Amino acid sequence: MRTSRMVRAFAAAATVMTIAAGCAGGAAPERTEASAAPVAAPSAAVPSAPPPEEVARQAALAALPEDMRKRVPTFGPPPAPTKVTLPTNGSAGWFSSIPTEQKIAFITIDDGWSKDPMALTLFQAAHVPVTLFLEIDAIKSDPGYFTPLRDQGGATIQNHTISHPNLEGMSYDAQKKEICGGSDKLTEYYRERPTLFRPPFGNHDANTLKAVHDCGMKAAFFWREATDHGKVFYQTEHKVQPGDIILMHFRPQFADDFLAVLKAIHEAGLTPARLEDYIP
Repeated sequence: MRTSRMVRAFAAAATVMTIAAGCAGGAAPERTEASAAPVAAPSAAVPSAPPPEEVARQAALAALPEDMRKRVPTFGPPPAPTKVTLPTNGSAGWFSSIPTEQKIAFITIDDGWSKDPMALTLFQAAHVPVTLFLEIDAIKSDPGYFTPLRDQGGATIQNHTISHPNLEGMSYDAQKKEICGGSDKLTEYYRERPTLFRPPFGNHDANTLKAVHDCGMKAAFFWREATDHGKVFYQTEHKVQPGDIILMHFRPQFADDFLAVLKAIHEAGLTPARLEDYIP
């Protein structure tokens, strides 16, 4: 019995000495794995880089004169397109506007006589789709001017005849020569065959639409609004309506016309969309 008490007393004394040694700066208690792990510093959020197209848009905006820069609105992306219905009787479709309730409009530019050096920068700054209906006689002196508008400016190239005649009333063969000849030359220049057509002055008849179809194109187009000298002219409403096709030309007042069209679309609460996307 006495021996057991001595053992217990010795053990208790040893415990007291160990605790005292720890308090006096002796060996620290063993660290657990959790206590040994380093404390991570809070990570700062790294901002994502803007997409390349936004970088290009901002660079183009910065390259514009200040008075132009202020006139370029910002648009959101257009909605997913809903395709139109085309004729099945050997004739191309004919449209003055695209039948849709989507909040969109279409920018189309004809001829090609005036080649404004600011056009590419404007296209890049606006960052919107544009359809060019090019006339061969108007572009043949410098077809290369339009290549960067397509490759860097987001434009597409379509057919507007060889020599800009009034097609209405011409024979089928004469119309086909102008229309197919325009597509052939544009294919030679840009390695891509047109699928859309605009008749000069908007004038056409049944032979026109048959020739358009037979020359490999799907649809021909008129317009709802036209632009000249920086002013938009309306045929019906005094506001761009959903699905409207807007006509411009490559004229000396190109920059003012283009900015006026952007403003009219923006004020109507619409977004420019690509005309080709709505044609099956």
